[in-house]
Amino acid sequence: MAEDDVYTKDGTVDYHGNQADKRKTGTWKACPYILGNECCERLAYYGMSSNLVLYFKKRLHQHSATASKNASNWSGTCYITPLIGAFIADAYLGRYWTIACFSIIYVIGMTLLTLSASVSGLKPTCYGEDNCHATDKQAAVCFLALYLIALGTGGIKPCVSSYGADQFDDTDEFEKKRKASFFNWFYFSINIGALIASSLLVWIQDNVGWGWGFGIPAVAMAIAVLSFFSGTRLYRNQKPGGSPLTRICQVIVASLRKYKAEVPADKSILYGTADVESAIRGSRKLDHTTDFSFFDKAAVVVQTDQVKGSDQVKGSVDPWRLCTVTQVEELKAIVRLLPIWATGIIFATVYNQMGTLFVLQGSIMDIHIGPSSFEIPPASLSIFDTVSVLFWVPVYDQIIVPLARKFTGHKNGLTQLQRMGTGLFISIFAMLSAGILELVRLRSVRKHNYYELEHMPMSIFWQVPQYFLIGCAEVFTFIGQLEFFYEQAPDAMRSLCSALQLTTVALGSYLCSLLVTIVTKVSTRHGKIGWIPDNLNYGHLDYFFWLLAVLSVLNLGAFIFIAKWYTYKRPVGTLK
Repeated sequence: MAEDDVYTKDGTVDYHGNQADKRKTGTWKACPYILGNECCERLAYYGMSSNLVLYFKKRLHQHSATASKNASNWSGTCYITPLIGAFIADAYLGRYWTIACFSIIYVIGMTLLTLSASVSGLKPTCYGEDNCHATDKQAAVCFLALYLIALGTGGIKPCVSSYGADQFDDTDEFEKKRKASFFNWFYFSINIGALIASSLLVWIQDNVGWGWGFGIPAVAMAIAVLSFFSGTRLYRNQKPGGSPLTRICQVIVASLRKYKAEVPADKSILYGTADVESAIRGSRKLDHTTDFSFFDKAAVVVQTDQVKGSDQVKGSVDPWRLCTVTQVEELKAIVRLLPIWATGIIFATVYNQMGTLFVLQGSIMDIHIGPSSFEIPPASLSIFDTVSVLFWVPVYDQIIVPLARKFTGHKNGLTQLQRMGTGLFISIFAMLSAGILELVRLRSVRKHNYYELEHMPMSIFWQVPQYFLIGCAEVFTFIGQLEFFYEQAPDAMRSLCSALQLTTVALGSYLCSLLVTIVTKVSTRHGKIGWIPDNLNYGHLDYFFWLLAVLSVLNLGAFIFIAKWYTYKRPVGTLK
């Protein structure tokens, strides 16, 4: 964008505006409404999902395996639907209207879920605390509500972080520097919502009732929608650029059609727009890069392309035979992202341990606080992960960044890749901490013959370091990924790339299940009890944590190799 390029009063990107209009919108004036929306939406999501497996088991009267499977299927769907929402946002509606429309679907789903847990005829019939039965119709209403919520979150998850970052202008040095800070506080707001949900709302569901337990998240989601709409006049909105999948396919097809064509040494004669403005609506023009040169063939003008008109912007060409340089660079940007994206799967597998094996490990430790009879649910120790995030976000933003900036000279202290790599490094120590704790625990079991004790005399609070380390790693890796996938995505594909980043969480969960399946099959051969038996006192859970530590080391090595090879995206006219 040129020096006077701004956003128009209605929020649409305008390359020929004025600075007076720009100062009225965007930046931190608009962000509090977006952060408020995210905090309340995450409170609603985690407040409803944290105890969902118990609702299935105790209220819908499902077996443990069935309840766990249904909860996992629903959770996985919540990380797949963002691909749908992201496509709609980038191609047709834009981020504002996608968030708005899907938020309403979300509220409808939350309201229906609350009614299914509180209204006579819709809620299951109970004859005691653990003696409830749901008819097929009642179960159907519950699952309809849940999958409406999954659809709703699919339009919010991939768009809201990108939409917040849209409020900062890349061509303005002052605004660009503060964009990185936005991602830190965005993740902070997520964990504020998660902290309230995992403590207060879980207690309400267990001790007050499911009607209130689901009703409060429904109200929180309604507040999230109101918060979002309250900032409408302050938002900057980017135009959708049309179907990104179509543009990607056009480059691939055009390249294959011209596989015999020679790419000229002078790249300035490749097909592109005549000035700085991109032919793709809502996107800046991208500089040509030298890697993946095969795709450059799509922008080579040959005699059969029939470019008409003196100006290429006005030219009439078949986009399945000839593509602009910016369109080619869009595909290259996506291809470059994929190896970085892949390294996030192992990290997500480590992160997934907080809801699986960490809980099992804690369940056979001493879950009492001191000499009292009060018992701590093993799953509630994840609150220390949330506390860790809430601690490290301001420390990173206010202390680490200014300190690192003095040594590196980089405006953000660390580059996005350096930040992500630091988180991957820290995650190794989280697995080592868990493994060492399990090794010490098993030695104590063998020494004192604690094999058959339900809770051995070792405090569950010895798990705090591993939770705290994962929280610290999140601040570096997950927030770094949020910023990286936004910054390095083509302008008209930012929602889609944010959705791609979210899929690592789902794939990390699937990889964890696969590893457990393989380890169980291999370690139980020849009648052996295996690494992860029902009674962990007889097993070797520490071996599994060592395995994840080794995989994390290999993953970090792969990440460093890929990061050295990576070429950052460079839009024309953008500040470095």
